[in-house]
Amino acid sequence: MVQRVQRLAAYAVIVRGDQILLSRLAERVTKRELWSLPGGGVDHGEDPRDAVVREIFEETGLHAQVGETAHVYSLHVADSWRRGRRVDAHSVRIVYEGWVPADAPEPHVTEVDGSTAEAAWKPIAAVLDGTVPTVGLVSEALASYAVRQRQRTAAYAYVVKDGALLLTRTSDLAPDPGTWHLPGGGIDHGESPRDTIRRELWEECGLEGEAVDLLTVLDHHFTGTAPNGREEDFHAIGVIYRAEVGPGEPRVVEEGGTTDAVAWVPLADIAAGRLKVYGSVRAAIEAAGDNVTV
Repeated sequence: MVQRVQRLAAYAVIVRGDQILLSRLAERVTKRELWSLPGGGVDHGEDPRDAVVREIFEETGLHAQVGETAHVYSLHVADSWRRGRRVDAHSVRIVYEGWVPADAPEPHVTEVDGSTAEAAWKPIAAVLDGTVPTVGLVSEALASYAVRQRQRTAAYAYVVKDGALLLTRTSDLAPDPGTWHLPGGGIDHGESPRDTIRRELWEECGLEGEAVDLLTVLDHHFTGTAPNGREEDFHAIGVIYRAEVGPGEPRVVEEGGTTDAVAWVPLADIAAGRLKVYGSVRAAIEAAGDNVTV
């Protein structure tokens, strides 16, 4: 009677833009070039999420995070060879969505004498058309993969004084570092937009202020890489209020956040394109009727 062998393994689909992170199987596993998702066997007593994070580091040298949910794939090969003997093999593969930091180094194998010979980012198109030869699990996982959807609602303050607009600048921790935008941010659960304006004006500008009336509502939909390295189908909704602030020079209060500077910026400088601003800034200026001809 052929021996039955069952194996539980955990893998991750890690996508960045139009590329996917793959590991090439070592020659001792297969004599031909064959790429797989980073991952491997789950040790006895090991949580599958811990297993895939461990395997990703061993095979790619990268520190990864994985999502809470996964797809499960089953492969039964009744007549298979494992370690020189014929077996009835059943593989259960748990595949998570994973991501690595946006500034992660190039992947490299850290495991010695393991089943992985190389790790690299490969074009998804080349995987799908067969240019990059892969195990069947890769195409199965890609067929089920969907970019995470995220919607964020934020409130922003439009404050004008003496022909200048109060703006804050994004830090290296934010998308598009060095870009100027209206002070504001995400509305916390249970928080009113007006309270968000009050809180954000203090954290980002060091000024006490209040929302006066609603100016406009904007939205922006795009797919890209979040600061933590995760691919997101992102929908941003911005509620913009006219606001007033009290006396004092603006200064950034919150340390280590997504804002590294604040200033009163002349509307003429914005109109002349003398600094990089988000499109929402220009849209708010237009909604307020504060366009300046230069």
